[in-house]
Amino acid sequence: MTWEESLKLFKTYILSECGLAKLTVDAYTHDLAVFRDYMKDLGTSDPTQCVEADIMNFLDDGSLDGLEPTTSSRRMVSLKSFFNFLNMRHYMTQDITSNILSRKPNEHLPDILGLKEVDALLDAFARGKDPLVVRNRAIIQLLYASGLRVSELCGLRLDGVNFNEETVRVMGKRSRERLVPFGQSAWKAMADYVNTACATLDKSGKAVHFFLSNTGRQLTRKRVWDIIKLAAEKAKIDKRIYPHILRHSFATHLLHNGADLRVIQEMLGHTSVATTQIYTHTDLSREEDSFRKFFPRA
Repeated sequence: MTWEESLKLFKTYILSECGLAKLTVDAYTHDLAVFRDYMKDLGTSDPTQCVEADIMNFLDDGSLDGLEPTTSSRRMVSLKSFFNFLNMRHYMTQDITSNILSRKPNEHLPDILGLKEVDALLDAFARGKDPLVVRNRAIIQLLYASGLRVSELCGLRLDGVNFNEETVRVMGKRSRERLVPFGQSAWKAMADYVNTACATLDKSGKAVHFFLSNTGRQLTRKRVWDIIKLAAEKAKIDKRIYPHILRHSFATHLLHNGADLRVIQEMLGHTSVATTQIYTHTDLSREEDSFRKFFPRA
């Protein structure tokens, strides 16, 4: 079943059988179109092949990355209605949303990597001169060093990288442009990529994007997911690893080492500091230290 077929059937169902208002139908249709595009980017062309982790990642990408809480809640309802419909009509054998849509998106704390796990992931492509290995090394280094979203990394242009100032200029959500710093480790990996791999991958000699596929085209989100998954396998990290976990880890490690929450907000491109505050709840050791230091009866 294609996305187009399933969404058409679902729209007919909520219009004719559920009798929902036009504005509600439009909202559901929009939410599901966003989810469809998200999954297509990851290579899933059949909605019946979606799994619970896909829904979780999609919701968390929104709720932990600047989406308004009301929109996140509505997306949950849209997805629940859609997959309940597919299950009810026997296109799927179960409702994959039944276990994860009972909580509010912001109640879910982001997954993060420990420092040793980050080191292992960064070392996964540490050796080798093959252009793709050199590229993958630079990708992982930059993701962790800057906290970029995958879409921002894929859209990064050659003229958006300033090696002198160690910054990248990216286009974030809602077309908001920002400058993000990166450190020496990422600088070395990216410079190595430019000096030894770019010319090989840029088969036309006219590329405008910084990171290229083996055919010389702009990288896709799915390819970046595959690279991170391969790095996790090489590093023997036994947990769910995906590109956004490096963004979560970047923010949490900055906060743990004393960075100001407002600065982290700017680097992540969050419109509200309230979104960034989710990372304060991941640093339990910091909370415990503060409790013991300041609470009179600790």
